[in-house]
Amino acid sequence: MKLENTEDIIEINDELSCEFEVAKVLRQYPKDTVILTNVKNSEMPVVSGICNTREKIAKSINCEVNEITSKIIEASDNPIKVENFTDFSEYNTTEADLSKLPILTHYKRDGGAYITSGVVFARDPETGIQNASIHRMMVLDDKRLAIRIVPRNLYTYFQKAQKLNKDLEIAIAIGMDAAILLASTTSIPIDYNEMDVANAFKNGELTLIKTESKLEVPQADIILEGKISVTETTAEGPFVDLTDTYDIIRDQPIITLSKMHIKKDNPCYHAILPAGFEHKLLQGLPQEPRIYKSVKNAVPTVETVALTEGGCCWLHAVISINKQTEGDGKNAIMAALSAHPSLKHAVVVDTDVDVFDPQDVEYAIATRVKADRDIMIVPNVRGSSLDPVAESDGTTTKLGVDATKSLKTIEKFERVSFGE
Repeated sequence: MKLENTEDIIEINDELSCEFEVAKVLRQYPKDTVILTNVKNSEMPVVSGICNTREKIAKSINCEVNEITSKIIEASDNPIKVENFTDFSEYNTTEADLSKLPILTHYKRDGGAYITSGVVFARDPETGIQNASIHRMMVLDDKRLAIRIVPRNLYTYFQKAQKLNKDLEIAIAIGMDAAILLASTTSIPIDYNEMDVANAFKNGELTLIKTESKLEVPQADIILEGKISVTETTAEGPFVDLTDTYDIIRDQPIITLSKMHIKKDNPCYHAILPAGFEHKLLQGLPQEPRIYKSVKNAVPTVETVALTEGGCCWLHAVISINKQTEGDGKNAIMAALSAHPSLKHAVVVDTDVDVFDPQDVEYAIATRVKADRDIMIVPNVRGSSLDPVAESDGTTTKLGVDATKSLKTIEKFERVSFGE
């Protein structure tokens, strides 16, 4: 993994255990890139925080913070097929042994040590199309993991493998740059390949490795090969999710690993702190283009969409629009709530409000909202399984706040400090 701006990296040389101690230190540096060089019982350093700010993510895909959404849309709509391939000559290949990796146990009630930055690669058993996605994986022993799979592409592949009664071949890549991680989380059609999106981020210069099982994976610091069993399951969890609360324990499939490839040249183990900013941004930020596109269909003058850090980059959105007619704000709210079903609260503001500045957003709510006119409440709708106040059937109440200026009295809202 190539770490840029090494002068900004915080290096921790104290001897620390993978069990709780490393995670405790990482919580002290929520928006820094940290490398821990002296992990007990491991020759490999741990790195965290490579994409825990929008600024780092923007830099990885060569754009400004307010251009991230458009950059994701551009790469997703115009993927570039990967043509550069290499082999494992730069790796040490051995039988899989997870005890050789500094996999962290983060919190006291965790079900075990968890791989949190692993990108899982698999192919559709019927079409052969490849998918890449990040999944949490709980260590069971030196060769086995329990993987949490939610109903998206990998889940579809797994169901097809079950019908064929054939274990699903996978590879797990750990230790890549932010652009590849971001591509792995994008919401694209099931017949698209996330690595072609990553290649678009890389201007067509991405190089992949072909495994024996014909999977095409990035040149990560660590690559694991194995299979997801279509018959074996085990209890997975507890695990701290986006909302900094424990997710429930479920029966999940078991991965059995066969091979392990570790880079010969200074490999690092990338750890994403559960409920940290890296976790929130990677999971939430790729949903912003979906919201943007949906709002644009309803309000073509939409400017920016942000899933806020205070809302776990999942439950709260702020949308800025260039308001043209009364009602644009409420139309934007309805479009946003429908685009991202987990979204719970949506605030719509004018373009003179910085959606990335909570104080500026609060200013808009304070000075432009008349509650009986500008607040929409939608009860008994499907929400997020991560929301602690959601009902047992998954329903919740959603809220929309139209914090845009009334066009009838537009002169009352001029922000004097913005003038010359």
